[in-house]
Amino acid sequence: MVKRIPPLAGPEKDTLLVSINRHRDVVLWKLQGLDEEQARRPLTPSGTNLLSLLKHLSYVEYGWFCGTFGRETEQLGDPEDDLNVGPDETIADMVALYGRARAAADLAVHEVGLDGLGTSWDGETVSMRWVLVHMIEETARHAGHMDIVRELIDGATGDHAGN
Repeated sequence: MVKRIPPLAGPEKDTLLVSINRHRDVVLWKLQGLDEEQARRPLTPSGTNLLSLLKHLSYVEYGWFCGTFGRETEQLGDPEDDLNVGPDETIADMVALYGRARAAADLAVHEVGLDGLGTSWDGETVSMRWVLVHMIEETARHAGHMDIVRELIDGATGDHAGN
């Protein structure tokens, strides 16, 4: 996995996409090399675990990028249950779900454009630009949570292997 660096003087959309993809890649890296038990191990009083954070990020990718702009998404479970991973949901399943959510989100960004407007889950009108910034924040925040949880599992830290 190559560490992505946003362009220092590039087009706005390129900068935003490289930034979100950098954090998305970190999220996936946090699961590499773990077994099912480790990925599900709750290490905070609230029960946070790596697999549940990945599932949550998949749901919010679909919700913010697709739902907001009236784009199709795959049938997901109850949005209030997005932090709960069922016993039949594996690392491979959640990584695949995240991959599909990312692809759908990226398609929405390219087809809608930064100035395109949509309606968020709470009825607010938002631009694709705002959603991208929000999702960079959301993904970075949860990547940080995942960093702490991963460190508690096996001591691995950083944003990519070897860091």
